Amino acid sequence: IAVVNNGSNSVALFRRVGDRLTFDKVVLTTSAPVSVDFGNDHLYVAGATTVDSFVLHQDSVEWLDGTVDLVLAGGGVPPAGSTSQVGVIGDRELLVTLKTDPDPGTIDIIALDRGRVGVSAPTAVSAPDGTLAPFGFATYPDGTALITLAHSNQDGLFREGSFTSVIAAGQTASCWMTRVGKYVFVANTGSRTISRLVGTGNNVFVDGLVGVQVPTGAPADNDAESGVLGVIDHAAGQSHLSVFTYNRLGELAATGTTITVGVPDANGVAILSPRDDERNWTATMNARIWVGWVVTGL
Repeated sequence: IAVVNNGSNSVALFRRVGDRLTFDKVVLTTSAPVSVDFGNDHLYVAGATTVDSFVLHQDSVEWLDGTVDLVLAGGGVPPAGSTSQVGVIGDRELLVTLKTDPDPGTIDIIALDRGRVGVSAPTAVSAPDGTLAPFGFATYPDGTALITLAHSNQDGLFREGSFTSVIAAGQTASCWMTRVGKYVFVANTGSRTISRLVGTGNNVFVDGLVGVQVPTGAPADNDAESGVLGVIDHAAGQSHLSVFTYNRLGELAATGTTITVGVPDANGVAILSPRDDERNWTATMNARIWVGWVVTGL
């Protein structure tokens, strides 16, 4: 598990040992970190002005092997607060979303060389006219990505370096996404809801406008694994974790009791899938699988 320390220019790394997390190490970044992703035997960190790649060796994050400066579609360096998310789009590319209101915003396409960044400057692609703030996104194995356009309440499909489709989200401030198979769950911060989208080769569709409501606060992040969707929210100086199950049709149902986290601004959640021994035990006992979660805060 990698957790950004934005004010310290570092990323803290944790290992899972049984049903607990243990601290491993801290790695330093070239600019204030905002978002992380794993892939291609690397850890990628998008910061305020740069993207770094760290070698992943035998399940351990090791040395920094590349860095590249982020750029805007209109030229220049992203202003403070622009960087939203980094994500692996395949073995040769990363995407980074940059919001720059009142301009539409930028998607930086970053080339990889055996997983390393820095082989060339990013290709900076403008979000479409009439849209604002490319923000969270989820990728498909075919190289397409669904991207929220948070400040214009829209969602788009990004493929081969351009947007091929943009639709109205039908909710306010669609922000973070997580994908399960063909379904993408979207946290709509302004509407306090979770929507369900489906992307194809050329289009994006709203498959469920309101999958569930999040009554305790504005959802700040979501993640899904092994039949469980976790949603972190905050409101009135408190944060909450809500847990939902999903079926093969992407239909959501609340489960358990909402958890009060105990901090005011928790802003991330990661679902940990069961270990192999837990999967085998629960299959034998015909019981529901164990899923853990990690909540991060400012």
